[in-house]
Amino acid sequence: MRILKLTPQVEKKLLAARQAHDSEAERAAREIVADVRARRDAALFEWAEKLDQAKLRTKGPWIPGSQLRAAAGRVSPALLRAVRQSARNIRIVAEKQLPQSWRVQVEPGVEIQQRVIPIVSVGCYIPGGNAWLISTLVMTAIPARVAGVPRIVVVCPRPNDALLAVAHEAGVTEIARIGGAQAIAALAYGTRSIPRVEKIVGPGNKYVTAAKQLVSADCAIDLPAGPTEAIVLAERGNARWIAADLLAQAEHAEDAASFLVTTSLKLAEEVQREVAWQLRELPVSAARVSLELAGAILVADSLNHAIEFVNRYAPEHLSLPGDSNQVMKKIRSAGTVFSGPWGAQPLGDYIAGSNHVLPTAGWARRRGGLSAADFVKCISVQTISRGGFARLADGAEIMAEAEGLLAHRNAVRIRR
Repeated sequence: MRILKLTPQVEKKLLAARQAHDSEAERAAREIVADVRARRDAALFEWAEKLDQAKLRTKGPWIPGSQLRAAAGRVSPALLRAVRQSARNIRIVAEKQLPQSWRVQVEPGVEIQQRVIPIVSVGCYIPGGNAWLISTLVMTAIPARVAGVPRIVVVCPRPNDALLAVAHEAGVTEIARIGGAQAIAALAYGTRSIPRVEKIVGPGNKYVTAAKQLVSADCAIDLPAGPTEAIVLAERGNARWIAADLLAQAEHAEDAASFLVTTSLKLAEEVQREVAWQLRELPVSAARVSLELAGAILVADSLNHAIEFVNRYAPEHLSLPGDSNQVMKKIRSAGTVFSGPWGAQPLGDYIAGSNHVLPTAGWARRRGGLSAADFVKCISVQTISRGGFARLADGAEIMAEAEGLLAHRNAVRIRR
């Protein structure tokens, strides 16, 4: 893992690399989305066979409920206990995240009300390539259930027993063996076998992310959740633990970006040695490539300089293993923050209760991670009495005239 001085040139290069568009992924996703939109099931089944070796023409994409129940009997009781703990914690947090219905009288005779209504149908995308992310199923399906979504559809290209068992635990009854950009297109536009949904949530590879952005004009999406990012910001700390957190996120994919940002060259060198040692002890994974190509140890001139970089980078995961209270006050942009040395990042990935579907590529400057609020819509209701009308009419007419919208003025004036 490289040690680099955090100069303006290095920062510019790191930010530019993350913003570079993958034209090949966009081209491929555009072709697949257009094909599925035009030819529906025929295209969906062809792409599933070509890319995932899934033969769906005879049996169809849907997994029977009996298979979900059977899978739950084949996995270990310890896994089911862990999933139940994770689901319980996610549910507790999701219940706090839900917006509330309310009503307020803004002036006599003028009442504004907010109604919180669940989205009718949601598609949860679960990656199933190098790893079956059972945690993503819990992180997407449980908040949707808390929000009251009536129809929750899960898609995964190659679900294993663990994923099917978790789906059963989460109360999911609809799970389809489809993945990639073709699954996103099917969920967004519908086919004969896959009814369309109102919103698609969940992370995926670069093709899935590109497809989600392509369909977002026609189907709502949560956020562009691209390659994993992690920053550990520390002036001192346990080098072994820091290295382990960097490796944990780096193993997601060869383009995952893991950084230590520090003011201490001593800590930088200790973490560099620990990363090398732990890599030798761990099974071969994408971490070895991603730490060489996309990760680095960055040595800043000062703590403020380091914090400024973190806010500009706006990482998906940020760890503050040291005395984090003062630093936390200066952090403006991050998907999620782990405060203190015991906050191992995988605890948040799996079981702490905070959602692991998080913004990447700088989106943390604009929004937070997935929450129960993403599964509802807030409808405003305006109730205006005769007296309330009288109090508002003059101001509305004056503003309509200022905008030159005389039909607006007339709709008020005609009621006088």
